[in-house]
Amino acid sequence: MPRTPRPPVVPDAGILSCRQMLTAALGMALGMGPGMAAGNDNVPATSTAAPATSHATSQPAAPKVERMTVTSQHVVGTQPGGGLIREEDAAKSVSTIGTDFMRKQAPSATAFDMVSLLPGANVSSSDPLGFSPQTNISVRGLGGDSLGYVLEGMPLNDIAYYNGYPGQFADTENYQSVSLEQGSADLDSPVLNAAGGLMNLSFRDPSTRAGGYADVSYGSYNTNRQFLRLETGQIGHTGIRGFVSYSHGYTDNWRGPGHDERQHIDFKFLREWGAGNRVSVLGTWNTMVASYYPPVDKTDWQAEGPHGAANNLAATYNPNDAAGGTDYWALYRQPERIFYVAAPARLTLADRLHLKLTPYAQWSYGNDPGGTTMGETGMFSGASPAGVPDADAVVRANWTQTSYRSGFNAALDWQVANHDLVFGYWYDYSDDSEHQPFTAVNGSGYAPDIWVDRISRTVLLPDGQQLDAGSYHMISQTNALYVGDRMHFLNHRLMVDVGFKEVMLDRHGTTTSAGVQTAAGSNAATPLPRIAIRYRITPRHMIFFNTTTNFRTPDESALFGGVTASGITTQLKNEYSVSEELGYRYSGNLIIGSLTLFNYDFTNREIQTLLNVNGAQVDSTINGGGQTSRGVDVEIGLKPWHHFAPYLSGEYLHATIDSDIPSTSGMLATRGKTAVESPTLQASAGLSYDDGHFFGIASVHYTGRQYSTFMNDERMPDHTTGNLAIGYRMDDHAFLSHPEFRMNFVNITNQHYLSGVATPTLTAADGPQYYVGGGLAVLFTAASGF
Repeated sequence: MPRTPRPPVVPDAGILSCRQMLTAALGMALGMGPGMAAGNDNVPATSTAAPATSHATSQPAAPKVERMTVTSQHVVGTQPGGGLIREEDAAKSVSTIGTDFMRKQAPSATAFDMVSLLPGANVSSSDPLGFSPQTNISVRGLGGDSLGYVLEGMPLNDIAYYNGYPGQFADTENYQSVSLEQGSADLDSPVLNAAGGLMNLSFRDPSTRAGGYADVSYGSYNTNRQFLRLETGQIGHTGIRGFVSYSHGYTDNWRGPGHDERQHIDFKFLREWGAGNRVSVLGTWNTMVASYYPPVDKTDWQAEGPHGAANNLAATYNPNDAAGGTDYWALYRQPERIFYVAAPARLTLADRLHLKLTPYAQWSYGNDPGGTTMGETGMFSGASPAGVPDADAVVRANWTQTSYRSGFNAALDWQVANHDLVFGYWYDYSDDSEHQPFTAVNGSGYAPDIWVDRISRTVLLPDGQQLDAGSYHMISQTNALYVGDRMHFLNHRLMVDVGFKEVMLDRHGTTTSAGVQTAAGSNAATPLPRIAIRYRITPRHMIFFNTTTNFRTPDESALFGGVTASGITTQLKNEYSVSEELGYRYSGNLIIGSLTLFNYDFTNREIQTLLNVNGAQVDSTINGGGQTSRGVDVEIGLKPWHHFAPYLSGEYLHATIDSDIPSTSGMLATRGKTAVESPTLQASAGLSYDDGHFFGIASVHYTGRQYSTFMNDERMPDHTTGNLAIGYRMDDHAFLSHPEFRMNFVNITNQHYLSGVATPTLTAADGPQYYVGGGLAVLFTAASGF
């Protein structure tokens, strides 16, 4: 039988020298342990099998040995399920995406796109290539504001509304792994709202050798993107190595007028020394100006489809059209800038005593504007003060948000006998300001200064003060203490993990918005106990059980009361939930799989929707009362067999509302109804092929019908979409390391479909709206290390 050729070793960036590869092989021969040299079937040695921030998944103590780590190297085509699954050891459900899968996706794809095939994940997108910020994700029927987002120990959630914005997180080329913990966040995770689980992101480690990686892409809708990463290698004798990357992307709207442009920088510098000491500095800078895709209602969608005039903004400014010019696309341009930086460290203080410390700081600014008239704002009718546009004049209603955030998370890990103890403290301080000034529109529809950083270019009152329809200013402080004990018995076959977290959250703010109280605040101290048990029946079979508690406070604007998305004046209460999981895992020579049963019980379930505030789309919250969600997740992947690696996942979900919900017309009979945004069935399948040169992956995802109203009198239809990627990877050529060429086909059958519920409402009469999924897109990419 002819010998199957070994797939080539492909560095994630740069080229590793023969000396480094030989040293790694020699290290394995000298007994440094599996996974310390490149080429293991799961992840490179420096990518932890469980995230460094996860207390719930840390490994038992091992004998002290000298370790050698080879980074930035991966044998392609070796990961189970084509990189969609790997062996897990946690006492809870978790799915991890590896580099085999990520390197085959469109370079513009976001972290949400990466996990869209995993069990329970349902991504609601507005464009096919990942540029639009109008995207959301739900897991087991819980929206994106119910998930925590953590990058190497740094929280990424919006501090006011809990959302995650995946286009800001990182460039796809810089991820080492993306994991989705469907049931709960880790004990030491610095998040407040994670009843729906945790998305844990990790950057790749910098290469030990100077070099880099570059790719360029071009495709549908005039999309073009360029990416360049430069690796420093070891800097002199400092032991420091790092990378800095830059990308630029542009695309036209696939429906309606408009375009998106994004510039992004990622960086990471790493220093490792001694027995497990590791300190890095990493960060992200992102600036983007995005266009707006209007959500649609069901009637207009059925009548006109994705390209109808009723479902899109106007391409030209016409103050005499039905919308009076307020529907002109340029009035809805959304600029944003962010900067994140963190310095995660893991220090060995003594044998079996370690300190994990992650200080971080963040800044963000954005504007979410819309077209309106002064009369529609309700601020002026008839004659207006001098210098202020009259009631019929079109203006751009800006909605600006400026956020500052800083904090640190510290955990002491002490291994004593069969106990792994953790003692931790998380502190977080945030300052968030939101305003709605207005910008005048000239005769051609132009409104200057989209960033709204010059008061002189906004509408001013006669006394020179800025006209502001309302504002919010909120300061929040979080203090969280946590303690845990992971106990091992029966030669590590049985693990019992108990933990307790006390979260103290103080939020106080003021507002000038009409119809609500001028000041509001909350002070909560919530105990959050948990327990998890894992038993390894045999080396291939494992069962686990866990129960976890979670809570979250209402969105920032909802804290002030007033008329909410439910149409009544109220002040929302904190959400509290208890979740349980019972699961089974199998890890064989060929098959890896898991089956998980889950149950959630919610009190004061908070569900996010959108309100139109003078033309701007602003997040708000509906109190969904009590809710019970039960279901089962399953995923199966095969290790590569003749270079093929299939993957299957699915979910059955039964989510019901447990109480009647108040409205302006009285109590609605919602008890026993199906919860909104909770499809009963979801399923995904993927088939990957990679022989080291030719590669490809075909995937299909099905999302069942889901209700958009609490009264279950309107629902979104089911949909099925498919993606395809094919490519060829060359051998080294001159200074180029494995150049490759790839074609990505997104929504290859060009399905016209509603991808998610944008604005859930109480009844169909309230007019729920939906995201429109992106059409067919094709993207060609050429890439190479050097």
